[in-house]
Amino acid sequence: MGTRVYLARLAGLPVFDPNGDRVGRVRDAVVRLRTTNRPPQIVGLVAEMALRRRIFLPIGRVTSMDAEAVVLSTGTLNLRRFEKRPNELLVLEDLLDRRVTVVVAEHGEEREHAGAVVDIAMEENRRTEWVITRVAVREHTGRLTRRGHLYQAEYDQVRGLVGPTDTQGTSNLIALLDQMRPADMANALQDLPDARRNEVAAALDDRRLADVLEELPEHDQVEILVNLDRERAADVLERMDPDDAADLLAELPQSEQAVLLDLMEPEEAAPVRQLMNYRPGTAGSVMTSEPVILTPDATVAEALARIREPELSAVVAAQVFVARAPSATPTGKYLGMVHFQRLLREPPASMVGGLVDSDIDPLHTETGLLEITRRMATYDLVAMPVVDSTHRLLGAVTVDDVLDHSLPRDWRDRDAADEQGTA
Repeated sequence: MGTRVYLARLAGLPVFDPNGDRVGRVRDAVVRLRTTNRPPQIVGLVAEMALRRRIFLPIGRVTSMDAEAVVLSTGTLNLRRFEKRPNELLVLEDLLDRRVTVVVAEHGEEREHAGAVVDIAMEENRRTEWVITRVAVREHTGRLTRRGHLYQAEYDQVRGLVGPTDTQGTSNLIALLDQMRPADMANALQDLPDARRNEVAAALDDRRLADVLEELPEHDQVEILVNLDRERAADVLERMDPDDAADLLAELPQSEQAVLLDLMEPEEAAPVRQLMNYRPGTAGSVMTSEPVILTPDATVAEALARIREPELSAVVAAQVFVARAPSATPTGKYLGMVHFQRLLREPPASMVGGLVDSDIDPLHTETGLLEITRRMATYDLVAMPVVDSTHRLLGAVTVDDVLDHSLPRDWRDRDAADEQGTA
C-alpha cells in the first residue's frame, strides 16, 4: 500500500475481494473527527454495491489502493446500509470544495490565502492509523479568466477544513460526479443533504441536469425543480424526453404546470401537453413522441446516420419507424419499422420503404401496460409503434419506459431499495 493516497482519486474505482470478484465501487471516504488537535482519522471507505446499496468498508480490511482498483483482504462484508455517525464526515460530500484558508510562510512572514479544497491526502502513521496529512487547495482569485495557484498544504496549515457546511462550493464535486453515468450521478445526489443536493443540481448545465432528473425518484425530481427559478426549470424540462417531462409535471400542482408549460418553447411544450392528456398506465401516457421516423424513400445510409446520433438512447436507436410524410408526429400513414440489424445487412443505397416489417400490429394510445408488456415479450421487441384511429404514427413505447412504469413508484428511491433488500 502506498504511503500517501489522494482520496478524491479513489472515487469510482472498482472494489475487489481477495478472489478477484468485484463487490462494488468506491463512492467516498469516512473521516472521524477527534477531540484533540490530532489530524482527523480515515476509518474506512463507502462502497456502492448492486441495488444501489452503500456499505462501509473498514480501512483495516483494505490491502491495496492504486489508480486502478481497491482490493480487500476478505470477502466477508457487513451489508448493512452505511449511515454517517455524528462525529464523522465524508471527504467528497462534506469536505470537497470547502472554502478554507492556507497559512504559508513567505519572506519570513505568515500569509493567508483563501481557496477551495480540491483533494485530501491520507497517510498511515506509526500507529497504523490512516490520517489526513495534506490538503490540496486551489487559491481563489476572484477572476473568471484565471485559475488560482494550487497549494499542497500540510493539514496544520489549513484553517476551516471542518468548519460550518455553509462554506462549501460545488465545482470540484461536480467535476467528480460528471465522470459518472446519469443513473450513478443521481444515486450519488440522493446521499447529499437536501440543501447540498439542490445546490449541486442547480450548478449542472441544463442537459446534464435533465439527464440526472430522469434517473431520480419523483420526490427528488420535484424538490430540485421547484428550487430552480421558473425560467431555468422550463429550460431543463425542454431538455428532458417529452414523456419524462410530462411525468414530472404531473407531480406538480396544475397552476405550476401551466406556468412552466407557458415558459417552454411552444414546439417543446406541444408534445408534453399532448402526453399529459392520455390516461395514466396506457401507451399514450408512456410513449416517447420523438422516435426515429423516416419516409419510405429514405436510404439505408440515411437511416444509419440518424441512429448514430449521440443524443439518442440505445432503445430509441434500435429501430427506425417508416411513415408517409409528414415525418414529425403525428405523421402520415404508418407503414412499418426496420430494425438496425436489418439496416446493417442491406446496401446503403436501398430504400427503407422496401425493408419494413409490417407484420406486427401497432399499439393504440389506450393499450394498457400489461398488454404492451405481453406483446413486447412475445415478439422480442425493445420498442413498439403507437398509432391513432387513422393509422398515423404518434410515437413509440420503449422497453425502458415499460419497466419504469411497471416497477413500484419508489423503485429509484435508495431508502425503499434498502428496505426491500433487507426484507
